Order: sequence, then structure tokens, then C-alpha cells
Amino acid sequence: MGRSAETFSKKENEKKRLKKQRDKREKAEERKANAVKGRGLEDMMAYVDENGNITSTPPDPTKRKAISSDEIRIGTPKQEDIPVDIVRTGKVSFFNDGKGYGFIRDAQSQESVFVHINGIIEQIKEGDKVTFEVEKGPKGLNAVKVKKA
Repeated sequence: MGRSAETFSKKENEKKRLKKQRDKREKAEERKANAVKGRGLEDMMAYVDENGNITSTPPDPTKRKAISSDEIRIGTPKQEDIPVDIVRTGKVSFFNDGKGYGFIRDAQSQESVFVHINGIIEQIKEGDKVTFEVEKGPKGLNAVKVKKA
């Protein structure tokens, strides 16, 4: 008769597997023994105080603030209406003839306004003082009817 096909490593693996099962059973029994039965809803509740911290005590009703539903804003606020027909003055801060676009620095508000070559009446270059009108585009203000001042 032949020898058993069971080798040392197989025996060790079997011991490890049995030990793992035993440890798992012991942990499950320990959890069952330490489990608190019959806990009420109040024991499981958590509250948020006026500073945003989680506590186990309910908030004080005297510190409650009344908030009107009109004060709650969902989404982004609408942009203010910009007067469109006013002729503005400014200085060309950047313009690329090859790409056909640039930016004009408004003299009053000091904001940059995008200008495309289609909105230009006279040829412009960097550093020119210009007059222009603004138009609302998909990404912000666009300068149109641009001509040298």
C-alpha cells in the first residue's frame, strides 16, 4: 500500500483553516454575548447642535431660528441685467490676428471683455484705445461694434 497523499504543507493549511473557523465562531459568540438587546430609538438617535457638531442630546428649542422659504436659494443666482446699449471705452489688452480674438480692458470697471474678429468694425491691435458696445454671450460679455477712439 502507498503512503498517504497528505503532506506537511497540507496539514499546516488545514490547521490554519480550522483555527480561522474557530476564531470566527468565538468572535460571533462574543458579539452575541455583548449585544445590548431592547435598545430604544432614543438611544440610537444623534442630533446636530447649532455649531454643526453631532451630539447625543436634543437641541434646545429656545435657540431655534425661523427661516422663511423665500430666503432659501437653490441653484445659482441670476446675473444682474447689464445695460447693453451703452457705448463703452477701453484699451485693447490682447489681440491675436491669427486666431481672431482678444480682450479689451474696460476703462470704467477695469474688467476684461472678450472681443471676436466678427465684432470689429475697424482694424485694431494691442494698446489701441477703442469704443465698443457689450453683448451677452454664452460665456459672458462680448464686445461688438469695436472701433478706434
